[in-house]
Amino acid sequence: MEETPNIVEAVSLGGGTHDMSVWSLFLEAGFVVQMVMVLLIIASFWSWVIIFDKIMRLRNLNMETTKFENTFWSGTSLETLYDKLSKNPPEPMASIFVSAMAEWKRANLKGLTGKTKEALMQRIERAMDIAIAKEMEKTEKYLIFLASVGATAPYIGLFGTVWGILHSFQAIALTQNTTLSSVAPGIAEALFATALGLVAAIPAVLAYNKISTDLGRYAARLESFAGEFSAIISRQLDEKDADSNKKAA
Repeated sequence: MEETPNIVEAVSLGGGTHDMSVWSLFLEAGFVVQMVMVLLIIASFWSWVIIFDKIMRLRNLNMETTKFENTFWSGTSLETLYDKLSKNPPEPMASIFVSAMAEWKRANLKGLTGKTKEALMQRIERAMDIAIAKEMEKTEKYLIFLASVGATAPYIGLFGTVWGILHSFQAIALTQNTTLSSVAPGIAEALFATALGLVAAIPAVLAYNKISTDLGRYAARLESFAGEFSAIISRQLDEKDADSNKKAA
């Protein structure tokens, strides 16, 4: 029992305690490792800004789209709805509706032949496809940043770790001091870079997958409306063509 203090003293780390707080790890890291940490912190910050922006935007888009659908299917005249929304469509589905109606109004609907009607339907469908593509491009803006952070942040953090450990071993070689107290701080600073890389990457990957799935569902919702509206226009053209044939007879 008398030898216990000596054993403890023999394996003591020596050199006193070392501040292992996050701020201390950052301040005592090398310049390159510090730059890696700053880059990862900025990437993480902007990732969260984009995540919250996309979540709120998707929520608002779905609410506005539901309002438009309720108005559209309430029996309101298409001409009246177009006049109301043509100058400033409030959301993507309304933009698709306005694009199709604008093409409809530009067309001369009198005396349509079968080929003319088919060409008109193609122009209307193309206008709606272009509107969907433009609206989704605006909605998906900056989403690629989340994918980039999720894919690269762990490797950027790993680079900082490798660089920091390399310099720690160089310092050990110069000082010839291999005690744990001399090795641990440098390695801890280096590993902190990897931790920051994971902190930036994991939320970015999870958010990217979730938001991409929600955007895919929203795009399908827009495409479904475009198909339904195309069918409505086609039926109206058929009815107009039938009325013209009756008058001609």
